[in-house]
Amino acid sequence: MVDEKISEKTSAVAPRDTSPLLNKGTSTTVSAPTISDEFSSLPPSEAEILREQVQHTEKSASFISLFRYADSYDKLLLLVGGLASLAEGCMRPLMTIVFGQVTDLFSNYTRYVPYEDFYSPGFNYTETLYNGTYGYNETYYNKTMYNTTESYFDMTGYPDPNYFQQEVNRLTVYFVIIGIADVALSYLSTYLFIDRGEVLSARIREKYLEATLRQNIGYFDKVGSGEITSRISADAILIQEGISEKVGYCIANFATLIAGFIVGMVRSYKLALILSSMLIMMMVSFAIGSQKMKRAIRRSLSGYSVGGTLAEEVLASVRNVQAFGIQERLALRYDGHLVVTEKYGLRAGICLGVMSGFLWLGIFGADAIAFFAAPMYILQGELTTGVVVTVLLTITHGAFAMSHIAPHFKAFTSATAAASKIYSTIDRVSAIDSKDTSGDKIENLSGEIELKDIKFIYPSRPNVVVLDEFSLKIPAGKTVALVGASGSGKSTIVGLIERFYKPVKGQVTVDGRDVTSLNLRWWRSNISLVSQEPTLFSTTVYENVEQGLIGSPYENLSAVEKRELVIEACKQANALSFIEALPDGFNTRVGERGFLLSGGQKQRIAIARAVVSNPKILLLDEATSALDTKSEGIVQEALDRAAKNRTTIVVAHRLSTIKDADMIVVMKKGEIIETGTHSALLAKKGEYYDLVQSQKIEKEKKAAFSGEDTGSASSETSSTLNEKLEDEEILEKVKTKASVKVRDLGSDVEDVEVHATEVADESGYAIRDLVKFIGRLAQPENTYIYLGVFCSVIQGLSYPALGEFYGHAIQGLQFVFTDPSRMYSETYTYAGLFIFLAFLLFAVTTSAISLYSYVAQRLTRRVRYEMFRHYLRQDIAFYDRDENTTGTLTMSLASEAQAIDGLSGATFGQIMNSVFNVISSAILSIIVAWNLGLVCVACVPLMVLSGFFRFWVIAKFEETVRKSHESSASYACEAASAIRTVISLTREDDVCEHYHGVLHEQTLKSRVASRKSAILYAVAQGMQYFITALAFWYGGNLIRIRQYGLLEFYIAYMAVIFGAQGAGIVFSFASDMGKARLAAINVKKLFDRVPEIDSWSTEGSKPENVQGNIDFKDVVFRYPTRPQVPVLNSLNLSIKAGQYVALVGASGCGKSTTIGLVESFYRVSGGQVQLDGVDIRNFNINDYRSHIALVSQEPTLYAGTIRDNVKLGSPDENISDDIMIAVCKQANIHDFIMSLPDGYDTLVGSKGTLLSGGQKQRVAIARALIRQPKILLLDEATSALDSESEKVVQAALDEAAKGRTTIAVAHRLSTIQNADVIFVFDQGVIVEQGTHQELLGKRGKYYELVQMQALEEMH
Repeated sequence: MVDEKISEKTSAVAPRDTSPLLNKGTSTTVSAPTISDEFSSLPPSEAEILREQVQHTEKSASFISLFRYADSYDKLLLLVGGLASLAEGCMRPLMTIVFGQVTDLFSNYTRYVPYEDFYSPGFNYTETLYNGTYGYNETYYNKTMYNTTESYFDMTGYPDPNYFQQEVNRLTVYFVIIGIADVALSYLSTYLFIDRGEVLSARIREKYLEATLRQNIGYFDKVGSGEITSRISADAILIQEGISEKVGYCIANFATLIAGFIVGMVRSYKLALILSSMLIMMMVSFAIGSQKMKRAIRRSLSGYSVGGTLAEEVLASVRNVQAFGIQERLALRYDGHLVVTEKYGLRAGICLGVMSGFLWLGIFGADAIAFFAAPMYILQGELTTGVVVTVLLTITHGAFAMSHIAPHFKAFTSATAAASKIYSTIDRVSAIDSKDTSGDKIENLSGEIELKDIKFIYPSRPNVVVLDEFSLKIPAGKTVALVGASGSGKSTIVGLIERFYKPVKGQVTVDGRDVTSLNLRWWRSNISLVSQEPTLFSTTVYENVEQGLIGSPYENLSAVEKRELVIEACKQANALSFIEALPDGFNTRVGERGFLLSGGQKQRIAIARAVVSNPKILLLDEATSALDTKSEGIVQEALDRAAKNRTTIVVAHRLSTIKDADMIVVMKKGEIIETGTHSALLAKKGEYYDLVQSQKIEKEKKAAFSGEDTGSASSETSSTLNEKLEDEEILEKVKTKASVKVRDLGSDVEDVEVHATEVADESGYAIRDLVKFIGRLAQPENTYIYLGVFCSVIQGLSYPALGEFYGHAIQGLQFVFTDPSRMYSETYTYAGLFIFLAFLLFAVTTSAISLYSYVAQRLTRRVRYEMFRHYLRQDIAFYDRDENTTGTLTMSLASEAQAIDGLSGATFGQIMNSVFNVISSAILSIIVAWNLGLVCVACVPLMVLSGFFRFWVIAKFEETVRKSHESSASYACEAASAIRTVISLTREDDVCEHYHGVLHEQTLKSRVASRKSAILYAVAQGMQYFITALAFWYGGNLIRIRQYGLLEFYIAYMAVIFGAQGAGIVFSFASDMGKARLAAINVKKLFDRVPEIDSWSTEGSKPENVQGNIDFKDVVFRYPTRPQVPVLNSLNLSIKAGQYVALVGASGCGKSTTIGLVESFYRVSGGQVQLDGVDIRNFNINDYRSHIALVSQEPTLYAGTIRDNVKLGSPDENISDDIMIAVCKQANIHDFIMSLPDGYDTLVGSKGTLLSGGQKQRVAIARALIRQPKILLLDEATSALDSESEKVVQAALDEAAKGRTTIAVAHRLSTIQNADVIFVFDQGVIVEQGTHQELLGKRGKYYELVQMQALEEMH
């Protein structure tokens, strides 16, 4: 991309907490972004064109909209699940009706024994008492009275114990029936919602990726691929959690609320209406709090999406990060974004705490009101005790149901906040929509392209005009080359032809038709683009090349015919020989972004992909920049052949590649300076002539002037080269066959490593170890945790207190006929205690959830920050493994901490509350009624056991699903990162189909575990009713024989039942616990991993008085991920201090590997790499690398300003601007920077995409020079520069190399002709070495390379 692609600041970056996670009291102020119309200075028509390319209006999502992609079948299943949840929710109010009948039964049975006698120490149930004083006689109990229509228990006589037992048995059966129904309904509801949640979230992921791929490129100038990864992994998971089983839980609880209110109204509308005042208060608090929560969570997600983009950039360029030792600085920058997430996450937690506090205030407030009002209604004869209890319990259960909704409520607000981000992208109308089916298709396309009066401005930098009144006609079937300095607008023209952007004025036409009137997919399918930085996808070599057939007439050919086309394309691109030499040939996987291949190999595969479809129009944007001279000559010849009879536009800095072009267009600052053929332009001796002269190789200059007969030499060289290529091909094949034993040995080694890893994985960690680990991470917040636990203890004790108060209050109502004043006294006393309990719980619940939320946000931030640091700690071999792609690691950063957060805050508070509830309730019930308590408490472990098994099933399932999620997230990230390649290949549908397949497979795997999980949850839920049935049946027996009275029964019963409910609530979070356990295992595994090359290690000596002597002694090297392929074979290399050394040779010969070993990215398999005579393994890695600077082949910049990026190179963060400016002048970038409106404070965009390749490279060179290294490593450091810039930068590098050891990898030999020593590599060994002149004199391999790079006019 060209110079002028620089974005304005989109938002103020939040000041970061400079001592993150070390200082508990740190507070951070976050600046809100300033919103202004950046296009206001432009004419309205131009402003509108630019605005539509970048504007991104965020829409608010409702809960219902989470289900927008549900089809009729989904809706039917969701309806069934919803109805099952509603029916399940009605079970509890039904239970309260039975409970009311039981209360009347028990109350009437115990009423006629005088209270004082029944509870006197000497009271004993005997036959005498039964037949005597208390009224059981023939007068009161006879057939006439028994058969009367009047209710038996309205009799003033003593009830029959046998009949009492029959009634208890009958009502117990009702409880069992309700329990069985609840099990069935819970299973149906839970399974359907889990399954549909998985299906719908997968659909949302698909729609999001599809929408992302149809966006215009201007959109991606604002949104980084890391943000896309965060959305498609972390945010999609939030949506899934918000539409899965939690929906069923909340529907059931809401049904309990409504059904309870209806039952209450039926039984006593007056009392129900009085109590409903509390419900109204709770609902109002919910409505207000939920809106505030949603806003806070949305801002929290926005904050992390920026951090996720930075993380993705850093992890994608980890070699650069380690080379410069900037891990901690980038981690602090990442933490700066986490501050925003933490701040708004805490606000959401406090909102939830206040909402939950109001819930408990309403619940116990309703109890207080009920016991204030009930005595009056009972005394007036309007109500019975049973009716009061029924109404109170139905309303209270409804209120409790709302409290159970509260912990899940965060899931819904998080889901809607996440959906608003995702749906905004899905609903965004792309300014250039690749999915648009409208537009014409030209039959017999010839390919004549014309740019007419083009005015172009990049949407991300509206104050710079790139092209103005620009016109250019490209004849059909001709090859036109665009040359000129970096930033002159060459790549802009390529982008306009591909319709990546819209011009603000003028038009681009093909065959006289405006390209905007053509069908976009059809148009792009007729174009093949090979860009400056080749992008391959993480699949096999064959599939990468085959992707070039998508959208072409050859797309639907048979597999055999396609293979023939692929092989032919690879031959044309000079890729076949190295592909066949790979371990698996065409089936060799290339790794993420093709990292397992050298730059030249990647470029040749990209060229093969471009020519395989025989396109009408070929766009070559520095297509051979990464090739060595030998490959370039052959590939260029192939491209020249491929360019015949098709329109070809070549952007080139290396002029040897465009000498045969039909027309060469020389550009400067967006204008055409001169046009003509190569010969004509040389004759003019103008701008082009100057460019050519700056690129000549010294030897060929002399040859041209001396009239040496180079023609025969060239002919001889070509013949020799062909022979050597054939020999090399045979050698490579023989080597492959002969290396079977080596490969087997390598496989054994690899198998041992993999086996060791698997054993570690399977051994896992005990829950105790994980709790300790998380406890250590949360240690700085221990004070807040202890305070939160104290509040949870009070919350847990409130349940047995509730049972105690209930028992006494209901017992007080028994005095309605015997002692009304005593009834009022006792009920009012306990009503007052309920009020006290209400306000106490309001305070402790609000405090507990707020405290836990604070701890959760700090912990989440700390986990992400430390994970990021530990990722950056790992050696390069860690990143070479297939499972550690950038997308996977970025997803882990977002999701692992999020999973741990899912078990903290309100959820953790609810769990702690329930744990203390279970314990305290069990103790109280055993104290008050030991035998009843023991029987009921003995059943609670059954609930716990079923809940635990559910947790175990989910935990195991999560481990399986996680790998699928990582795979799909990595794939989506890869597609988003390579968006230009994807849309130029018209791969949008192909990518989406593959992604759909991955997600579908994942969904099918989920179903078995979902069924098991739902069954176990249903059993745990049903156990509450079965325990209730047992408590009533056994308690009824104990009351019948007068062992306990109503008071003891109610205290023990309430304690046990609320304890059972508490246990049930704990395991409704089994899914969260399963995810949190797996996340904790993965985080601990990462934290425990110590890499072989450890940047945190303090071991090793510090290099003193570094001179810069580098020696390779019999170095043997194989990449850890491919131990069967030898890369360096007994390499011996000696570089003296202060020497400028060049490494040249064919792609894949080991040049960049040598650079990597000098940087100590890997450990050698054999031999030694020495610095000043000392094995570099003996040095401390950070001290050693501090003397080295690296400029790599593909320059890496990070989102931020130019100033930030240059200063990253210096170990001193506070280095002066004067030094920075000086090195930028050396790198020939200062003048360009100062021409920008914001100068050094100009934003470079995600991965530096708003700068051209040449500008990025010069900034990278400045970053290396500011380091003032003793050893300078240049891995194709000038490959992206135009000739003019290259000349100046090369002079600067030559100057910078003085007094330090410089090792340069180069394909462009003009850049290294002044090197002190040139080493020529081939097959991992050095075949020649010497100066430029000496090697030319040998007429060997180096001479061949030089000859192939010479221009014809130089011979």
